Amino acid sequence: MATATGTSFQERVQGFFNGLGDKYEPYVRTHLAKVYMVLGAATASTAVGAMLQLWGIINLGLLAALASLGLVLGLHFYRDNGKNYYTRLNMLLAFGFCSGQSLGPLMQYIISINPSIIITALTGTVVTFVSLSIGALLAERGKYLFLGGLLISVINTMAILSLFNMFFQSYFVQVAQLYIGVFVMAAFVVFDTQNIVEKCRAGNRDVVQHALDLFFDVLSMFRRLLIILTQKEERKRREERRKRN
Repeated sequence: MATATGTSFQERVQGFFNGLGDKYEPYVRTHLAKVYMVLGAATASTAVGAMLQLWGIINLGLLAALASLGLVLGLHFYRDNGKNYYTRLNMLLAFGFCSGQSLGPLMQYIISINPSIIITALTGTVVTFVSLSIGALLAERGKYLFLGGLLISVINTMAILSLFNMFFQSYFVQVAQLYIGVFVMAAFVVFDTQNIVEKCRAGNRDVVQHALDLFFDVLSMFRRLLIILTQKEERKRREERRKRN
């Protein structure tokens, strides 16, 4: 029984990779492999930045946020010219590190409440990203590219609501933005994955920029899940204290 199950799983995995092989040109598969490797490196850099902040070894504070902004602008204006790959790669890794530093205080607060929240949010982010990426890669060519305009409109609307909410301080708007934001970032994973493939086919092989697009999606989703789960835990504790009293 176990052997049959193992064989079935291997056949499914083999079928998946065969499907990708039939669906995508070799240069597209090579480009995607590079993008995901760079994305993994940026994510690892974020983890290092967060851990060093938590351990009190390096704490850049406000400088991390300013550096993140500068690095993103730098990556946007310092375009790929075929000769600056490693410079832009180092800028992306530095951005990942600074993002981790910015996450540090939030994670420190979460650890004081319930450290398992971080593992839960991380697991949810990884599972969601992998599932949606596979779904986007196996879907029809360009099927979800229509989402781009819609998602940008939602992001713009959320930004305007955030500005208004600075004055009205509506808890409902805050919570709605968190939950909607998770779904928006999940949809961006699907859109960006297919968009990267089409850009590659059109001749755009900017590995760093494509990895940055996906990194934004992953980081934003993870941060929102952290906040949602933390608020849920806080409400749970308040209810327990209320019952005891």
